[in-house]
Amino acid sequence: MEKPEITPQGVAFRQHDHARCSSDTLARADEVARERGVRLTPVRRRALEILLEEHRALGAYEVLERLAEDGFGKQPPVAYRALDFLVEQGFAHRVQRLNAFAACLHPGEDHDAAFLICRQCNAVAETPAARARAALEAVAAPTGFVVERSSIEAVGLCPACRAAQ
Repeated sequence: MEKPEITPQGVAFRQHDHARCSSDTLARADEVARERGVRLTPVRRRALEILLEEHRALGAYEVLERLAEDGFGKQPPVAYRALDFLVEQGFAHRVQRLNAFAACLHPGEDHDAAFLICRQCNAVAETPAARARAALEAVAAPTGFVVERSSIEAVGLCPACRAAQ
């Protein structure tokens, strides 16, 4: 199966076959879950499908509303448990700036990600952050600090919103 192409400018900000992008990512998540021996239960799978519908981050309550519409219950733990599982398995990322969640476009791959967040339309593009992570580690090393985890988020305007101005 071909993985969605990830480029520095981020797939969310350019024309692409979004249906294929979503279905390929979901299929890869299914495959990784099987390999790991974890269950992508109906509620977890639906939560991931909801995150994959658009390239933007969604709050837990937005996901909960959609899950409730689909008959999965209206209690917040329903969404939080599903989202926590998706993050733990690397199928989704938590976007701190927005207190929200976005689908990971490379489930099952160990990678550093940075998020480009459009302040106007809330589109979120996941982009490779290996060089940014290396820079963080380089500035931390002289202090004796070891970076174990990082969250890199940049806020600005996506190409579509810039063009509309």
